[in-house]
Amino acid sequence: MILATTSSVSAAYLHIPFCRRRCYYCDFPVYVVGDKRSGENSQMVQTYVEVICQEITASHNYGQVLDTIFFGGGTPSLLTPTQLAQILQTLARSIGISSQAEISMEIDPGTFTLEQLQAYLAAGVNRISMGVQAWQDPLLQVCGRSHGLTDIERSIGLIHQSSIQNWSLDLISGLPDQTMNMWLESLARSIAAYPTHISVYDLIVEAQTPFAKQYQPSEYPLPSDTITADMYRTAQQVLTTAGYEHYEVSNYAQPGLACRHNQVYWKNQPYYAFGMGAASYLEDTRFTRPRYTQDYFQWVAAGCSYKPELLDQTERFLDTLMLGLRLASGLEIQPLIAEFGLELWQAAWSKIQRYSPDWVIFDRPTGDIPVQGSLRLRDPDGFLYSNVVLSALFEISS
Repeated sequence: MILATTSSVSAAYLHIPFCRRRCYYCDFPVYVVGDKRSGENSQMVQTYVEVICQEITASHNYGQVLDTIFFGGGTPSLLTPTQLAQILQTLARSIGISSQAEISMEIDPGTFTLEQLQAYLAAGVNRISMGVQAWQDPLLQVCGRSHGLTDIERSIGLIHQSSIQNWSLDLISGLPDQTMNMWLESLARSIAAYPTHISVYDLIVEAQTPFAKQYQPSEYPLPSDTITADMYRTAQQVLTTAGYEHYEVSNYAQPGLACRHNQVYWKNQPYYAFGMGAASYLEDTRFTRPRYTQDYFQWVAAGCSYKPELLDQTERFLDTLMLGLRLASGLEIQPLIAEFGLELWQAAWSKIQRYSPDWVIFDRPTGDIPVQGSLRLRDPDGFLYSNVVLSALFEISS
């Protein structure tokens, strides 16, 4: 199998699907191993590691070495350090890893020891992202999380004992029965843990999840749209006051410590992806792997036969706008026109100019239709109502 690539690809995502439990809001491709299973005592985990390494090795025509690597899931901290090192060594042999690469790994509270964390760092990991989600046991329980508040506190203590310098903490707003006081407490305790990066996600009730069978968006016990909007604005105010830069719709970082890997996505740049359900983006084409474990294993054994989804000019233009507008820096207009043409830009301008200046900010020196300068969403309300702006943009393709 030949995987077409370009010489500019320098990012890779690795999907590690294993979880102790499936959270009630989750629609990711995961494989539940139970509370007592992890990489050292699960044959399925070891088999998966071997298969994902086979996929990496089978793919070729690689370009430059990797500058960012992200282990997502699932719960990658259910891998042993040896298993994680095996995957990194395979990447290093097959593609190459820059000596300055950002290597990120998602972890869950209560799934690692200090020795384990130090071993991940020794294997090459230099950034971790911990899924705290909430600082109240009742909220964690209603979400089906496998950890509690005690696990969070103990795991943060282990992080501070380790030599990790760059770590992120995740929170979710809009959870069932979540109040503004709970949200303020979660923000305050997160800041007090002193992560270098904080991600704040609004709950999305995805179809085919347990939450979808129990709840309707904005209906009790879920907070109303008004309350969730206030939670978003509150997070923006509290976190920026604490010194975090709001560099992307859902992400805050201390100066200079924004996640390099995720910016590859938001800038619509190409990237490799490996593992069950993962989707790569190479040469304007998406390649998606099977979502179920046995199907993925069979697919790799059969030679990784991709079914490419080639994006046309309009789709790539809209993706570039949709992703770029997630960044506080927005997009430069002139490169958009140079790559996609003036006609598409004029069509986009006609759809979103109505939202300026309340939600959309144009830096336009001259002319009725800006052809220079930048385009970005206003923080916080432009970000908060970005779906309205993006929906207008996608009318171009209808």
